[in-house]
Amino acid sequence: MTKNEFLEQFHHMRVPHVEPDFPLNHAGRPAAVLIPLVDYGNSLSLLLTERAHHLKHHPGQISFPGGAVEATDKTVIDAALREAYEEIGLPAKNVETVGKLSPYRTISGYEIVPVIGFVSPNFSPIIDKNEVESAFEVPLSHVLARKNHLVHTTHRNNQSFPIYFIPWKERMIWGATAAMLRNLSHHIHP
Repeated sequence: MTKNEFLEQFHHMRVPHVEPDFPLNHAGRPAAVLIPLVDYGNSLSLLLTERAHHLKHHPGQISFPGGAVEATDKTVIDAALREAYEEIGLPAKNVETVGKLSPYRTISGYEIVPVIGFVSPNFSPIIDKNEVESAFEVPLSHVLARKNHLVHTTHRNNQSFPIYFIPWKERMIWGATAAMLRNLSHHIHP
């Protein structure tokens, strides 16, 4: 899939299916993530991070660059870009933002807005080892193909909740990151 093909599918008038998130009984803490799509001209890759192993919450989990919206952030887009700069050294001027997905609420109490942006392939991550263990790319076609999505159902308080998994080589993309990618897949391939 090329950048133009992605944009043709992304900017449409239909309402895509959205996977269920965690039903919070209060407003979630605002957060934003960047879904960085590396544009190679004839194909797109997704840039993901592996969270640092020493972190208290979600150590080693695969994620997008992102985090809580801070008082200094004017918008969720600003928050996503700030976090991407802090975590992987991606300057905001090197990101062409093209839109957002529906917010996704998590069991940890966040309401995350995924921001989509194109990144030049000549970007080399500068990892903040306090937050990120490593950064790597996955072909966008792989994470959007629902044949690669695994679903496990769990139960909490007599309710069923899906947990999504997307295997990639020796890594497992799962949880909120996989759910947001599944929502992007529904958006691009209804």
